[in-house]
Amino acid sequence: MTVWSARKKAARRPDSSARGGADATPTPAVETSLAPTTGWLVRGKDGRLTAYAPSEDAVLRWTETRPGGPEWTGPDVLEAPGLLPYLSIAQGDDGYVHLVGLRRKPLPDGRMNTEVVYALQYQSGLGLRDWYAVGSPYPNDPALSAQIGPPGAVVDGEGSLHVFVRNVGGGVCGRAQTPNGKWNKWADHKGSGGIGAVHSALTDSGLVEFVLPTADRVMRWEQETVGVKFVRADDVPAKAQADSPAAVRTGEGRLSWFWHSAVDGTVDGWRPSMSSPITLGSGTGTGPVALLRTRVDGHDCTILAHRDTATGRPALAAYPTEDESRGASWSLTGDPCVGAPALAVDGRGRVVMAAFGVDGSLRVSRQKDEPGLALEAWTQVG
Repeated sequence: MTVWSARKKAARRPDSSARGGADATPTPAVETSLAPTTGWLVRGKDGRLTAYAPSEDAVLRWTETRPGGPEWTGPDVLEAPGLLPYLSIAQGDDGYVHLVGLRRKPLPDGRMNTEVVYALQYQSGLGLRDWYAVGSPYPNDPALSAQIGPPGAVVDGEGSLHVFVRNVGGGVCGRAQTPNGKWNKWADHKGSGGIGAVHSALTDSGLVEFVLPTADRVMRWEQETVGVKFVRADDVPAKAQADSPAAVRTGEGRLSWFWHSAVDGTVDGWRPSMSSPITLGSGTGTGPVALLRTRVDGHDCTILAHRDTATGRPALAAYPTEDESRGASWSLTGDPCVGAPALAVDGRGRVVMAAFGVDGSLRVSRQKDEPGLALEAWTQVG
């Protein structure tokens, strides 16, 4: 996810966890050490959409004033001292939103401590709970902790938060809450040669899967039942760009994974019933693939979005769910963006695509009230 400098005219203070400035609007900071993320546009239990972006020592947040918009408030500036410019977002069936990232803080001896942290938002537009330290697989070695990858996060079928990080050997370590809210110890899920961040997702039966690309394959882990240990599944024979994988539920107990090919930048789709990934259209992109499954004109469709390689503009595609043989045609939309776009369904049932412009403003486009997947003109939120 893109970093923003937290400068805002009359920034709103919803509670003690937000702070306001009085200078300019938020603008992108030059930060390329951590990759962008998607999934930052979330619909709350009250039907309102919220957009999140990490900033310097803070998280910026925009919230619809009512379900379906079009008005928004924000950005609210939610303090997060030491937070690095990366944010993984997970939402449970209860609607609560978990913000997960990495924090660096100086130790008494002058070294820097790196640890996974998370904060919880119960309701749209309200303040965050305090940032809680989940720690590191290397609690006694700051030098090793500094080498872990950005966290992936998912809430399982029991409502427990799981966090995963790439460890120093290129495998995966994870830590999870128990149903009563306490945290288990860090577990080593093995693996080697991994690059980028771990990406996790949840099936409709509440089972967690996660993947981590290597130079020539995609490592994958899964659960047999809720609450049990993860097992290493067969590797996927694919060269995927680091930080690009994402998954969406496409059938009973099934996830379909998508990523950008490390060979030519096209989007590849895969699920366990496939012997090898299938390329979806000729469009090429960078960063993670935004995903959404919804009905369009009564048809079950999978919608994809990414940042186009050549133009830097958002691009959108759709096809009948699990019918990759039908292909997908990519259409450019809007102005050049930074980071990765996000997709959601708003409180009125419309597909919404959001992206951050190169000027730092949040841009939003909604599905037109007509047949098909045509989008309205983009509007600038803040």
